[in-house]
Amino acid sequence: MPILATPARIPASEYSKRRRAFAIGALALGAFGIGLTEFVVVGLLGPLGEDLDVSIPTAGLLVTGYAAAVAIGAPIMTAAGTRLPRKTMLVALMSLFIAGNVLAAVAPGYGVLMTGRVVTALCHGAFMGIGPVMAASLVAPERRSRAIALMMTGLTLSTVVGVPFGTALGQQLGWRSAFWAIALIGAMALASIVAFVPSRPNDPGTGLRGELAVFRRLRVWLVLTTTMLGWGAAYAAITFLEPILTRVAGFDASTVPWLLLLFGAGLTGGNLLGGRLADRALMPTFYGTIVAAVVALVVFAFAVHQQVSAVLMVFVLGAAGFAMVPVFQTRMMDAAKDAPSLASSSNASAFNVGIALSAWLGGMAIDGGVGLIAPVWIGVALGVAALGVALVSGAIERRDTH
Repeated sequence: MPILATPARIPASEYSKRRRAFAIGALALGAFGIGLTEFVVVGLLGPLGEDLDVSIPTAGLLVTGYAAAVAIGAPIMTAAGTRLPRKTMLVALMSLFIAGNVLAAVAPGYGVLMTGRVVTALCHGAFMGIGPVMAASLVAPERRSRAIALMMTGLTLSTVVGVPFGTALGQQLGWRSAFWAIALIGAMALASIVAFVPSRPNDPGTGLRGELAVFRRLRVWLVLTTTMLGWGAAYAAITFLEPILTRVAGFDASTVPWLLLLFGAGLTGGNLLGGRLADRALMPTFYGTIVAAVVALVVFAFAVHQQVSAVLMVFVLGAAGFAMVPVFQTRMMDAAKDAPSLASSSNASAFNVGIALSAWLGGMAIDGGVGLIAPVWIGVALGVAALGVALVSGAIERRDTH
């Protein structure tokens, strides 16, 4: 397995183990705020619609618009900041993130609120692309996937803890309070990044030209495609999990939050496990996590008809899906090892394209009358396609190294 050439690492003598932990924690806190601002709107569409006098579908565009801005904005924002040291770029992104949430909190109407959402989304993809590169640079090569997974834990915890809390806060004190809380979290993350993330010049040759050059490599495009298809496979079921659990498994709506908490525990554990396994053997884990996700989806399609097995598979589905996250990011850094920042941010875009693709295909299937389980089988097909692309990328790499 090739050693990640960049980013350059900070010698242990210059950066203590405790400060590395604080630095990765600061990045995780930023990821927590970003995950929270993406998903908290889902639980506040009703109050938002009533207060701003817009329909629920129109309010739902706050979610769609955010995802589109992430997919488009991630490479653009990263490219715009290639001349800046990574810490400076992270500070600028988190500052803009705070401003976007403050704008959303004080928005007098729907248009300003959407503007605030787009501003925060522009920060999302770039932060989630540059952040893992920075986290990996803080540790030894054999621990980089675990460092990425620890940073991504902030994103998973935002789903498990942050979104339910933000939804409850918004429902009790008004939807604006949720955005004020996210801005406060952003301010805490900004202060932590300033205090603990190291300052150093960028690695030689990682200007915009160097960052763009990696996109001439077929391996980079194959990893992007694998990420899009693999993550689309995971989200094909996740997107429609609530109606599947209530209408197919027969759970009462009041039980769903507890099941989602179990799902969140699975995705947190899977994220950490994926990072640990990738550090031991990246390529087998790259293939293995995709296979695990496909198998989990197949079993879930049958198990969901019985409540006991459905409960078990909710946990497994979360674990199998999110085990792919640090693996895909590490794989991208290897494919673009000379200049990983822009490629890593593009990978964040690929995650969001995968979400949009699976939601669109799943929605079409349900509207076509083939049932709520259809998106799960669509996920299986996307996962099989992802595995095929991953195997091709591995074969090309083996050919090139011999």
